[in-house]
Amino acid sequence: MIDFTQFPSPCYIMDEELLRKNLTLIRDVARRADVEIILAFKSFAMWRSFPIFREYIDHSTASSPYEARLALEAFGSKAHTYSPAYTEADFPEIMRCSSHITFNSLSQFQRFYPMVVASGEAISCGLRVNPEYSEVETELYNPCAPGTRFGVVADQLPDQLPEGIQGFHCHCHCESSSYELERTLVHLEARFARWFPQLQWLNLGGGHLMTRKDYDVNHLVVLLQGLHARYPHLRIILEPGSAFTWQTGVLSSQVVDIVENRGIRTAILNVSFTCHMPDCLEMPYQPVVRDARMGDGGPYIYRLGGNSCLSGDYMGSWSFDQPLQIGQRILFEDMIHYTTVKTTMFNGIHHPAIAMWGCDGKAHLFKEFSYVDYRDRMS
Repeated sequence: MIDFTQFPSPCYIMDEELLRKNLTLIRDVARRADVEIILAFKSFAMWRSFPIFREYIDHSTASSPYEARLALEAFGSKAHTYSPAYTEADFPEIMRCSSHITFNSLSQFQRFYPMVVASGEAISCGLRVNPEYSEVETELYNPCAPGTRFGVVADQLPDQLPEGIQGFHCHCHCESSSYELERTLVHLEARFARWFPQLQWLNLGGGHLMTRKDYDVNHLVVLLQGLHARYPHLRIILEPGSAFTWQTGVLSSQVVDIVENRGIRTAILNVSFTCHMPDCLEMPYQPVVRDARMGDGGPYIYRLGGNSCLSGDYMGSWSFDQPLQIGQRILFEDMIHYTTVKTTMFNGIHHPAIAMWGCDGKAHLFKEFSYVDYRDRMS
């Protein structure tokens, strides 16, 4: 049981025991299915926890020079890197920090592959492909929506792939099930399998939420085993983000004021949805609040408001069994993935600390933020 009194407020608090539970499951899937599963930094990059990750997995995936450098310097291995577009200024650093580089287009490959050859580095290059199929319903998160800027469609590829393309990368999931992957593979193979004999690896991207309680892990394993059987020469890679840190921690906040307008009571917190939980407004992702119910079915109903000046920085309504009090702790569940990597210092409001509750029963405070952090970002 986490002792929240040991942490400052507000604070992102990851539970090491829950993290290890997810990592154990992911490692088990990788072994049973004979695939490699790597961490996507776009979802989680709390580098002080990387020594724990390295007990279970060997590699990570990056989408920028900074992420690639973090992979090399903090994760301890070169990154599998993909970006929608590389630049001449950034590409030398990408090469230095990457074991795999995936290009978004044939023109990007043709432009930068000569630099890979000239470097003499053992970098495996690939191409992102678009199967023109995705079951992601939210347009903001659908990488295969009509007109997407991501990937090459099948009719843009020559029969013989350009020399140097060793893999395909396909990403079209978001918090998806193994059954969505099964249907995706039908489309992927129908469009691109004729090039598989020319490849060494196939990266199935992220969005495979295998640590969710209702996820059919055995079905995923059988599915990947079948893919291996059809293409035994291909090394299969998955790079989920959320699955690693799904349900592994909270954002701890406090009530700082309660206001009422036209019968709507709002509990103003010392955190912000727009700054600290952006997916709640963008997705929109419905958070879970401990000891509360979404909706107006309870005796004490509150809208939860953030402490920024954005008018829409609120969510509601939540029902509580008892009236809220100033200073009361409010815990937002499952706030470790896609939070710390997307937060902002808009309004210069106090930024949540970053911490972990260890298996040793102690609080490990990784980072506290101050005025200096805000000032230096604005310089």
